[in-house]
Amino acid sequence: MSISLTSLILLPIWINMAQIQQGGPDEKEKTTALKDLLSRIDLDELMKKDEPPLDFPDTLEGFEYAFNEKGQLRHIKTGEPFVFNYREDLHRWNQKRYEALGEIITKYVYELLEKDCNLKKISIPVDATESEPKSFIFMSEDALTNPQKLMVLIHGSGVVRAGQWARRLIINEDLDSGTQIPFIKRAVAEGYGVIVLNPNENYIEVEKPKIHVQSSSDSSDEPAEKRERKDKVSKETKKRRDFYEKYRNPQREKEMMQLYIRENGSPEEHAIYVWDHFIAQAAAENVFFVAHSYGGLAFVELMIQREADVKNKVTAVALTDSVHNVWHQEAGKTIREWMRENCCNWVSSSEPLDTSVESMLPDCPRVSADTDCFVILKKIACTDRHELTSWKSFASIFKFFTEASEAKTSSLKPAVTRRSHRIKHEEL
Repeated sequence: MSISLTSLILLPIWINMAQIQQGGPDEKEKTTALKDLLSRIDLDELMKKDEPPLDFPDTLEGFEYAFNEKGQLRHIKTGEPFVFNYREDLHRWNQKRYEALGEIITKYVYELLEKDCNLKKISIPVDATESEPKSFIFMSEDALTNPQKLMVLIHGSGVVRAGQWARRLIINEDLDSGTQIPFIKRAVAEGYGVIVLNPNENYIEVEKPKIHVQSSSDSSDEPAEKRERKDKVSKETKKRRDFYEKYRNPQREKEMMQLYIRENGSPEEHAIYVWDHFIAQAAAENVFFVAHSYGGLAFVELMIQREADVKNKVTAVALTDSVHNVWHQEAGKTIREWMRENCCNWVSSSEPLDTSVESMLPDCPRVSADTDCFVILKKIACTDRHELTSWKSFASIFKFFTEASEAKTSSLKPAVTRRSHRIKHEEL
């Protein structure tokens, strides 16, 4: 049986404690000191000593993966899907590897937005100085000039960035289900301008500066003997701190600090900023939103802050498993009424697509995204999938927008099947 490095480090301490406990009162003090030492050592962190270096490739080719013609991530040599447990019993290392691959995926999707979808990368804040933190969004060439239609896409919370619905879907299934690219391409083909928000890009990370503590010897008004004692204590404290740091952070991961982006420090702030500086300035007569998960909450907050403007400009809103809550967000009665008429929320459900789903909240109708069954490795798996709601409701969302636009043009309410479900729900 192999003995880990962690056990080898702790073994002498355990032996010493056993020997000391057989001694007298003086030895008990040593036992207490050793127990204090053990209490200060984080065993989970200590186990990092057994890890390989956290040194991962910075390209897909370096990971030996590539996307095939179906948009699936596959190993270049074996053709197999991505394997999370690359090293047995090293969950933290495997997670770090997965996160490193995820960062590469994010950059890859950015490239697809520009090269395949012909979107422009726009830096924000629009008046940012050279030195301040910045974020960005993506827009089609005609996003602000298209006189007819504009589609705005908002993803959920977490590690996803502009152009993504779910990183897990991109890595484990395909680009179509995990990215916003199918929405963008169809929107452009149907004559929409497009704006892709980036609500999770709220700050940049920089290495935390080291704090240099001024030496106590600079206190010239103290006696020399006292200064020497304080210097000795300071050196011993630093020695202990360095000893603990060696085990706390054996991979020498950098201590980082966050510098927030002006007026874009949260998804809600970001949505309001993009509305004020871009969407509100757009020429489109009909603006449509597709908002997934936390993106739905961000849209509701936008409505609360810009109610009159949103009502005047937005024709319809498609939410996909939105986590908004009109009570907690204190959305007023007029907002709830507008949402009942102009929004639809496709939610995780095993019911057939577009089937009405009961809701406890007095806002937009909820219908099924039919997320119970999907294919993994040529096998059918069934479960409710939050991440899949946008992709599974893809065709229904475009139909919803078309009907809403036609109804507005003819000055009639949308004659959508989902609306009849809403009436049934309201009667209940």
